[in-house]
Amino acid sequence: MVIKTREKLIDVARQLFAIKGIENTTMNDIATASDKGRRTIYTYFRNKREIYNAVIERESEQLVSQLRSLLDSPGLSTVEKLRRGLEIRMNVTSQTLGRPDPIRSLFSRDLRRIDRVRRLASAKEMEILNEILDRGVREGVFYSEQGKRLPELLRLIMQGNDMILISDHTAGHMQYPSIAHADIIDFIIHGLTLPTTSKQ
Repeated sequence: MVIKTREKLIDVARQLFAIKGIENTTMNDIATASDKGRRTIYTYFRNKREIYNAVIERESEQLVSQLRSLLDSPGLSTVEKLRRGLEIRMNVTSQTLGRPDPIRSLFSRDLRRIDRVRRLASAKEMEILNEILDRGVREGVFYSEQGKRLPELLRLIMQGNDMILISDHTAGHMQYPSIAHADIIDFIIHGLTLPTTSKQ
């Protein structure tokens, strides 16, 4: 019951922040929309900033949930898991900015919010991708030395990718560079994978 109440408050706040904006949403608004009293809200959150932080954390968790499901996906080779993981990660910012629901306005109004979600998600994403890399090295699928270089390289690539998409979004174009993404992923996979497994 406690978890459900907290989750409902986060969901309601998330919708209100997206529609009215963070600054224009009050604790009373959240209480009214959630059918809860102000006392109940303050049981879970000290102030609006804490609710906002919970909303951002929820968004960051949703961004990495697809990656997490890859780890134990049956029938996928380690090479294919890494390929799909990179595809998912490169699509994250584009999906967030291009969402058809009102939640996208929570991000498009302030680019710092996008950056904060990205940074919160980044550590989790890299942890998952590193686990896939480690598996590949243990299996003799990936070069050990290349595997050590990749995490920092990926951080730089992802930051550049996100900034390009964010800039394109603010300019009103939102042209998703799928061809460039495919080329980058192919380059990473071929540079990392041992010759006997490069065609997996």
